[in-house]
This record gives sequence, structure tokens and C-alpha cells, in this order.
Amino acid sequence: MSTESTESTELPPVAPEVLAEAVENLTPRLRKKLDAATEGCTAGATLAADGTVTLRFGEDALVTLNPGPAGTITTAEQATCSCLLAPRCLHRAAALGAAPLADAPPEPVAAAGPGEPAGPSGSGGPTGSSGSAQPAGPVEAAAPVEPAPALTAAQLRAAGALWQVAAEALAAGVTAGGAVVQAELLRAAHTARLAGLQRAEAAALRVVRGLRAARERRAGQRLGELTGAFRELLYTAGMLASGSTDPALTGTARRAYAPGGSLQVHGLCREPVLSATGYGGVVTHLLAPDGTRYSVSDVRPGGLARARGAGSASVALGGATLDHAGLARGGLRIVGATVSAEGRLGAGRGVRATPLPGIAWTEPPAAALFGRPAAEAVAELSADPEGAETALLGCDVTVVGAAGEHLLVREARPDGPLLRLLPAHPHPELAHTENLRRIAAHPGVQLRVLGRPDLDRTATLRPLAVGPVPGAEYTLRLPEEWLGRADLGYDRLQGMHFPAGAAASVPLPVAEVPDPLADSPLWRVRRLLETGVAGGRRALAETARGTSSLAAASYGPLRRAGLTAAADLAAALATEADRRPRDVFGRLADPSPDGYAWAWLTAATHLAAAERSLIAASWAADPSAATPAAR
Repeated sequence: MSTESTESTELPPVAPEVLAEAVENLTPRLRKKLDAATEGCTAGATLAADGTVTLRFGEDALVTLNPGPAGTITTAEQATCSCLLAPRCLHRAAALGAAPLADAPPEPVAAAGPGEPAGPSGSGGPTGSSGSAQPAGPVEAAAPVEPAPALTAAQLRAAGALWQVAAEALAAGVTAGGAVVQAELLRAAHTARLAGLQRAEAAALRVVRGLRAARERRAGQRLGELTGAFRELLYTAGMLASGSTDPALTGTARRAYAPGGSLQVHGLCREPVLSATGYGGVVTHLLAPDGTRYSVSDVRPGGLARARGAGSASVALGGATLDHAGLARGGLRIVGATVSAEGRLGAGRGVRATPLPGIAWTEPPAAALFGRPAAEAVAELSADPEGAETALLGCDVTVVGAAGEHLLVREARPDGPLLRLLPAHPHPELAHTENLRRIAAHPGVQLRVLGRPDLDRTATLRPLAVGPVPGAEYTLRLPEEWLGRADLGYDRLQGMHFPAGAAASVPLPVAEVPDPLADSPLWRVRRLLETGVAGGRRALAETARGTSSLAAASYGPLRRAGLTAAADLAAALATEADRRPRDVFGRLADPSPDGYAWAWLTAATHLAAAERSLIAASWAADPSAATPAAR
């Protein structure tokens, strides 16, 4: 995850509803000035010893942000301004708009009784509604709840309102998606949360964060991620507004950790965590005898320095005497465990933990992670994209060599596919990139790899740890104390860790490896959708005008490749974007963005399904054998 950001890390996070209210209270004249006032207003921010932040706007206006104990602005009273128009002033709204968005707080839980867990331990950090695929700190995750038999009137109203503002934000695009548009999304998101529509709220927050990043042109910002966020928001809000009772659409509230009883867990690997908002730390991945995955997190403010040092920090869990390096190659027996719904272990008052010997990857239950073709695991994850964000995949591979930014490997099974390895964390101060470079210098070496599949790319794995392949001659030679694996984010591979001599040559033209997803004409639909996100409806409509337009030129290659549905949907989207009927007085006869939003969502949903199909297929077979229709 990129650490470069223009969003200030000095300002305390602001609850979305506080920012939305501040913008809503502005007059129309002041709203027009909000974007200009927000830009650069943090340059003179001053942080006091008590955590209070002040920002000066000219000689007569001083905004003071006084966060609560959690370091977050959660009430309007915590943001004040000295000008005469306060609190309905431009300065206060601009200061709040420049601050990072806070995540929604977890729902309160009943107080713990004697000997019962009191919730998560003090591993602070951002929670997981940012949409990032990387860990961002300890997450108080959703606890399962019984779905309601039908949506309430309040939920239908909230979903309808969110759909409306989302459709308007899509029609505006990044170029017109300034602070006012973002505030409307935040207000609708807050209403959705109050109505119990947590998934819709999280999707809206991802869109707002994406709009901010795109408008500020932050390093590492990807238009494709914002396009995916809009697709998720429109799909969730649209289906809920139509009355769908699928419990997966409503989502569940983030809850504190629940009792988990007695557990026995063994370490798999550890992973550095580095967020764009200044948090750093480590997540150690664990496995229970029945195959259930758990993790222990230690993520706090501190950025890169803390991410590097936390790998050897003590584990704050039930009095355990292990550090994270020891836990990654050891284990724990835990009594009175507290567990979040996604498997994060907390440290409540009643938790007790004692160390256990570690297990090798060749022993149960870790051996099961490497016991089936990667394609089978990816097929399961493709059916559950949310679970894929934290899933781990294991496989044995043979190194082919470097190809651009990738390290190419081939899965060690008959007709195994080519896989692309990318650094799990690209920061040069972490060990991932250097370790992959060292591995690339030894073509033919066999590795056992444990990593996170990247389901947005063709056959791509982001490895967290590697080890020797059992029984292989040309494989890694790791120190005995490493217990047969190297954590790529912390351990640094050296020449002594590789076998002497040279392996048999790998007969593969590395520079000519095909990519079914990149070679498919579906990129034309993707560009059309991203054009709409970047420039709004007006920009997409321009593509529908003229015989040489992007949209018109896209239909032929799509149809020739047999992708007729994609061609039809792209044509319908371009036509709808340019449909602006007017009455005899020149006024818009149908100003609603609903039709355009539905056309965009339909095309985006079809594209996502088609790309998932190509990506899943790339794990199952050699890309060079891809069918012509997929190219």
C-alpha cells in the first residue's frame, strides 16, 4: 500500500456525519467556495501537546479541532471557529473537509461479567472500511446476525436516498465531485447506517475516499479502484431500494470481540502493515488444528518505522512471552479467547495464553494449504470476493524469471499455469521487493509459496512467505531456526539460502508471456466506464458522438471476439449518457440520472463478471493456451 498521500496525517479523523452537517449548514454561496478553501488549508496546522489542532484562515479566523479520547472528531462541538459566522462558516467546514474520514464506531456490547472478555486489546489503528486489500489494523468485524424478513420503511427510504445521491455523484464524476457532492454522499451514508444498512454505508465511504484521492491526484491512486467502489455502491443501494431482502446486501454492524473459548493456534507467517494514514505494525497469521484461520494484530500510529520494528515486538495476548517473530514460527494455547468474526484475536481481561512448539508447513494442518491446485482455491474465492481480501493461498512453484514488474513462476503440477508474483507491500524499505529480486536471480529453484491472490490481475499472487519444497533437490536452504519458511516482509534472503549450482533451464520465452485479461477487448468497456467516472456523464456522452468515437470503435472488436453482450451494453451506456431530451423551452425534460446510472451499473456488473471469468481461467491453465475468443 502506498504511503504517499496529500491528505494530512496531522489532522484528527472526522466522523462522516460531522463533516456532512458542516457542509449542509453552509449557504449556497459559501458552498461554491468550499473546494478552494479546503485546498492547502492544512499547511499551517499546529498540533498542541494535548492533541488539539489549530488552523488559521487569515487574521480573524482560527479553527480549533479538539478530538476526543479516541483521537477522533465525533461531535460538532469538537470543531470550533473564532469568526463571526461560526459554526456555519466556511473555515470550519474547510478544516473538517481536509481531515481524513473516520470509520464508523462499532456497536456497543454488553459489559463483560466476571472472568469474561472485555473486548479487543489496545492495538489501535484504522478499521477496514477503506476498501483496501491490505490489512489496515485491527478490525472489529461484523458478527453474524439473523436477517430481517423484509426491509423496513426506514431502510427503503435510506437506500433510495443513497441511490439518488450516488447516481448524481456518478453523473458528476471526479471533475465535479467536490466537497459538496462528497458531503451529500456522507449524509446519505450516515442515514443508511442509522437504518442498519452497514454495507451501503461502507460502500459510500469508499467512494468518498476514492473521490478525494482522485481529485488530489495522490500517488498510488487508481481510477479502477474508484470505478469498483461506484459499482459496489450503486449495486447495493439499487438492489436495496428495489426491496431486495438478501441479508448480504444489508451487511452487519461491526461488533466488539466475542468469547471464543479455548483455542490452539500455530503460526503461519507474519506480515508488515503500512497504511497511507500513518499507521504501521504487524499481523501474524495463525492456523487452528481444524483449519480455521486466526490472526494477531499490533498496528498503531508510527508508519514505516513501526511496521519494521513491530515484527519483533512482544505479543500482547494473555501474558504470552512470545514476540511476533516467535509466534509466526510457534504457537499458543489460549484459554478464554476473544475473537472477532474475521478471526482476529483480542486480549480481554480473562484471556490466558501459553506458548506451544511450532509446526512446519509440511505438517497438518498447514500442509492442507498446499495440498490442492491453486485454481480450486481461487475458484472458491472468486465466488466470495469479500473473503478473498484476507484469504491465503499456498502452492509449490518453479521460478521462471523476472518479466517487467513480475516474478514469473510455474505451478509445480502437470500443465501448471504461469503465475505472476508481485510484492505484497511495495515500499522499498520493506523486504518484499528485494527478496523477490533475489529469487528471480535463481531460475529453476523450487519454492513453497504462501500468499494472497490478487483477483484483479491475471494469475497474480502476492507472497507473504516462502519455504523449501519437500523432497526437491534445487530448493531453498533455510536456517533450522526459521522452521522451514522465510517471512518476505521481515526475513532477508541471502546467497547462502539458495542451492549451489544451476538448475535445468526453463524453456519459456519470458518476454512474450500472454495475458488473457490484457489481451481481451474488454479493456474497451473498462475504459468507457472509467471515462464516465473520471469526467462524468458529459465526458462519456462525448464518446457517443461521431463515427470515430471510442464507443463506436469499440463495438466491432467486441463483437468479433464474440463478446456481443459487452458490445450491446457499451452501446446502450453511450446512448443513455447522450440522451438529454429537452422541452420546447430548452429545459431538460428528464433531469434524473437514474437511467444513466442503471446503464452504467449494468455494463460495469457484466464487465466485472467477464473479467472474473478470465482471471479464474488464468489460474487453471497456461495463458499461452487461452482461446482466441478471450483475446
